[in-house]
Amino acid sequence: MAKKPVKYFVVDAFTDSPFKGNPAAVCLLEDKRDDKWLQAVATEFNFSETCYLTRIAESDDTTSSPKFSLRWFTPATEVNLCGHATLAAAHTLFTSGLVNSSIIEFETLSGILTARRVQEIKKSDVLMQQGEAQEGFLIELDFPVVPDAEFNYAEVASVSEALNGVSIIDIRTTTTSNDLLVVFASGDSVIEFKPQFDKIENCPWGGIMVTGLAPPDSEFDFISRYFCPKYGMNEDPVTGGAHCILAPYWSKKLGKNDLTAYQASPRGGILNIHVNEQNHRVLLLGKAVTVMEGSLLV
Repeated sequence: MAKKPVKYFVVDAFTDSPFKGNPAAVCLLEDKRDDKWLQAVATEFNFSETCYLTRIAESDDTTSSPKFSLRWFTPATEVNLCGHATLAAAHTLFTSGLVNSSIIEFETLSGILTARRVQEIKKSDVLMQQGEAQEGFLIELDFPVVPDAEFNYAEVASVSEALNGVSIIDIRTTTTSNDLLVVFASGDSVIEFKPQFDKIENCPWGGIMVTGLAPPDSEFDFISRYFCPKYGMNEDPVTGGAHCILAPYWSKKLGKNDLTAYQASPRGGILNIHVNEQNHRVLLLGKAVTVMEGSLLV
């Protein structure tokens, strides 16, 4: 029997403007597809992430939230956690009429994640009456904290070499991946940094998050960028999953649980974050914009 066409959406996440933030392809699966096909499609899209949604059969409990299986693929590999593609998936479900709920549960390699639709009190009553407030909502993602760990400082010279000899304040490793968190002297140095991707790709770590304290006259608490050529992309535009380690790190440093972050890629993105220390969770709040839709015919 021939496979059904797969409906897909291209969504720019962590932005309210088209062609900003981080694009992700969201594919709605009705038929079983093997991992080789999933990876081939992600490679074809060539976005930092392509994600796949499969509805999980609902129980008779009418009070439960709709549930979907969610998987994330870069152009090169499947990953355990992706924030911007989860935001894109939730946005697709909320705006396409596929769910009639303000909360969605996702079954993922990182456990059960939730997305909650939050109304944005910004549009005037006149605009709402004219039907121009369709995008006037935010999405809150409930993600696990990614713990950090001490770095082997005998290898600092290798990190510095991979990052063009930049001044480094601190280095942490992640406990769930082979990524590094590298703290620069300032947020401005993060923005101005010119990566040499061949050096980063040849270093023994996976991705490298670079971050620094935002200038005091800015609206942000910290600034970051994420370089990950080993995962099939040189620089990820806006990385929700990376903020599951960045936000707890800066929360401890700054002594505050509510943070505003800027990812200073060429496309740029803003994240509003709440760190729940007691429950070891990170709440990421952002918007998204659908820019394309179509069908995969193979």
